[in-house]
Amino acid sequence: MTEAIAYAYTSPTTGATRTTLERRATGPDDVNISIDYCGLCHSDIHTVRGEWGEIPYPMTPGHEIVGTVQEVGENVSDFSVGDRVGVGCIVDSCRECESCQDGFENYCEGTGMVGTYNGVDLRHDGEITQGGYSTSIVVDKRYVLSVPESLDPAAAAPLLCAGITTYSPLRHWGVRKGDAVGVIGLGGLGHMGVKLAKAMGATVTVFTTSESKVDAAKELGADRVVISKDENAMEEAQSSLNLILDTVAASHDLNPYLATLKRDGVLVQLGLPEDEMPPINPGLMIPRRRSYAGSMIGGIPATQDMLDFCAEHNITADVEVIKGDYLDQAYQRMMDSDVKYRFVLDLTEEK
Repeated sequence: MTEAIAYAYTSPTTGATRTTLERRATGPDDVNISIDYCGLCHSDIHTVRGEWGEIPYPMTPGHEIVGTVQEVGENVSDFSVGDRVGVGCIVDSCRECESCQDGFENYCEGTGMVGTYNGVDLRHDGEITQGGYSTSIVVDKRYVLSVPESLDPAAAAPLLCAGITTYSPLRHWGVRKGDAVGVIGLGGLGHMGVKLAKAMGATVTVFTTSESKVDAAKELGADRVVISKDENAMEEAQSSLNLILDTVAASHDLNPYLATLKRDGVLVQLGLPEDEMPPINPGLMIPRRRSYAGSMIGGIPATQDMLDFCAEHNITADVEVIKGDYLDQAYQRMMDSDVKYRFVLDLTEEK
């Protein structure tokens, strides 16, 4: 066992506390990682506050991890001490079901994927996993990713969640040069969707409710920005898009966006609203064979592909780097949508 410095939460309301936690000894198939940076994801807030179910406190969140290998097990050959590596949302799965065998560990049908934090680690006595707001983590080699050295490590951290969450559907639905992609919302997920779709050669339309985000969307590369509250602007956008990434995690009416899809277009839900969504009008779907789908992060092979793609195209997240004593303020600012576009926790001085 080794001891790590960590930032933990002991209740939904008490905020972050600097503490220590025990990491397991490095097993034969393990990679022991010294964590340098960890992105802050909005799902961290939902989990900390118990909005997605009961939480066994104390809990250390964080699933956008970039660090350096400090020890490897005897069966590990793909990673060496000193390598820059990453860990995303998954640290284990059943490894045997059809989804795991196909490289879609995020859709594991056996035990279900084991989350990097607040997951039940059945291979290690049912321990509750603790995440990346800490100075180290030990992860099975199957779930460790190689982070290209050309990427800034702090700005690369959010790629492990926000990056793969948007990359995966773009790849799955075969976006290519000349396609028209829409992105609903311009937060952590949305800004990555714009960058990745543009790098794939698509023209990109950003839908936002805020006039203040028009210039920001264009700076990221958006070809068109539509204020979704403007009925005339939404009407002008009808039947113009092949694929839409919906990154909004609040309840909203999908029907106006479905109307902007071409024949065989797909709207993919990435944001997970807490409340029920207004019903979809089948009359918008049937005449043009439109589809509504969902997508959740990505498997390990797709995540590695995404990192390599980002290195090839020099893509990282736009980040604001913080220290541990700023976590509570960062959470509040995230709730207020006051960040462009992702906070990243710097752990380099904690060791």
